[in-house]
Order: sequence, then C-alpha cells, then structure tokens
Amino acid sequence: MSSEKVHVEHCKGVNGLDKVILREIRRCSAEVYLYGGQVTSWKNAHGEELLFVSSKASFRPPRAIRGGIPICFPQLKSTGSLEQYGFARNRIWSIDPDPPSSPSDISHKAFVDLILTHSEEDMKIWPHRYEYRLRVALGPTGDLMLTSRIRNTNTDGKSFTFRFAYQTYFFVTDISEVRVEGLETLDYLDNLKNGERFTEQEDAITFESEVDKVYLSTPTKIAILDHERKRTFELRKYGLPDAVVWNPWDKKAKAMADFGDNEYMHMLCVEAACVEEPITLKPGEEWKGRQEISAIPSSYYSEQLDPRRLLLSG
Repeated sequence: MSSEKVHVEHCKGVNGLDKVILREIRRCSAEVYLYGGQVTSWKNAHGEELLFVSSKASFRPPRAIRGGIPICFPQLKSTGSLEQYGFARNRIWSIDPDPPSSPSDISHKAFVDLILTHSEEDMKIWPHRYEYRLRVALGPTGDLMLTSRIRNTNTDGKSFTFRFAYQTYFFVTDISEVRVEGLETLDYLDNLKNGERFTEQEDAITFESEVDKVYLSTPTKIAILDHERKRTFELRKYGLPDAVVWNPWDKKAKAMADFGDNEYMHMLCVEAACVEEPITLKPGEEWKGRQEISAIPSSYYSEQLDPRRLLLSG
C-alpha cells in the first residue's frame, strides 16, 4: 500500500515521543503528539508548513512544546492556582479505545481520538475527576479540525469550573505584513495593561509591537491574512466565545529559552478560547468546544466566503 493511502500512522517523533501522522489523499497532513495531545504540524497539499513550532522547542517532558496547537486546560495564565496554562499540555494522552461517534466526521478517514483522565497526582493539585476526549481530524480539502469533549466524572457530587484555549501558533511569512479581520469594534482585555478593558478601534488588527489581548464575545469566523504569502487562514470556532491574539515581539522573544530571538516575525497566536466566563460542569455534564482552520489563497477571501469555495467544500 502506498504511503498516500495510509490515512493514520502511529510512529515515534522527536526524542522517541509517540506521535500520530494524519494524511489525506491530496497529500495534506497533520502530526499529533500524545505528549500534550498536541498538534505540531499541519501541511497543505504543496507540503508547506502552516503551523509555527520554534526551532528551540523542547520535546522533553515536563516542558510544554513551544508551537503547534497546545491545549490549555483547566486554566489560562494565572487565573487559578495551577501552572500557567493548566496541565493538559504537559501530560501523556492515550489513544481513546471507545471514542464517541460523530456524524459530521464520517467522511474523514484521517483522524485520531485521544483521551486524558484524572490521575492521583493531578487530583492533589486539581481535586476533580474528568474525562477529556479530543478528536483531531484532517478534512478531504486539508482543513484541520479539533473537537474537545470534557465531562465531569466526579463521584462526590461536586461541580468543577475551568477555562480553555486552543493556543494555535500560525506560521506567517512576516508579522508586519499580517492583519486579522473579524475582531474590529469588539471589547478586549489588554494583558499588557493589567487586563484593562478597551474597545478595538481599528478596521483590522496589524502588528508593530508586542500584543497580548483577549477579545470578548467574538464571531464564529476570524481571518488571518498573510499578505506576503497571499494566504488567508480562516478560523471557525464553536463553544468558544473569546479569542486571544498574541505575539511576544523582540524583547520577550529574547527572554524565552525555547523561542528563537527573531522567530516572533514568523508566528502569530490566535486562540479560540473561553476566558472571561469560565465553564462550570455538574457531575455527568459534558462541554464541547470545536475549532476548524483552513488555509486558502487570499484571492478567494472576502468578507463573505467566496461562493466557489463553499461549493468546493460542501
């Protein structure tokens, strides 16, 4: 069987860590590490990498992998008592032996189902029982879909509360030539100003210095335009009302051990997230949060998606 027809391959990655490679018939691909349940690569049909992973990224537990799509759960930054972005990105996930069926994914042959559950060690720092199921799927046209289902399995009757983000690092050619559309006129919390609340005044977000903002009550679709590459990323999100936009710029980049000094020029984080209002689950309740990302030629993108693309992807 030719490698093009192998939709799901289990193999070893950097430092012998287990990973799964997803491939679609048009040569699109994605790679997912069981460490962190983390997507570390997403390539289009031309073999071009669409996600940023730092050349200095550490693939050595317990350090998180710098880049790709880290999963932030059950907290973000210093909103709780745990490590900065929670512990999901620092745990070894398992292949889910009993994944939930999903009618929308029937046409996708390239997918993997992962599961993370509470451990006795984790319960010392976050005293709750949970099941976190993650499906990573690659669509026939190369779209990348992440679906998270988090269930409260506490037996003591207690609810739990969490925040969440898909911390997607997009690879861009030159950050100074990038703009983000879909967040104009919205309120945001500026993490560089102690989380103070402002309203976005610009028609589109552009970048000339460090940015760390949480946009609130955001639309389903956000576009990231890479003018240099004539490429537009479209991010579609469900169950995730907020969007974090982050670039460390030069000074902060130099201060990070696992980030190259000039790599800030080639990345932008746009994160589908739940920040302002945390999610609370009673025992037995389940939350679902989904993100889909596409990379399309900018000529196809306008305020409304080009109808040709809707026909092609229908």
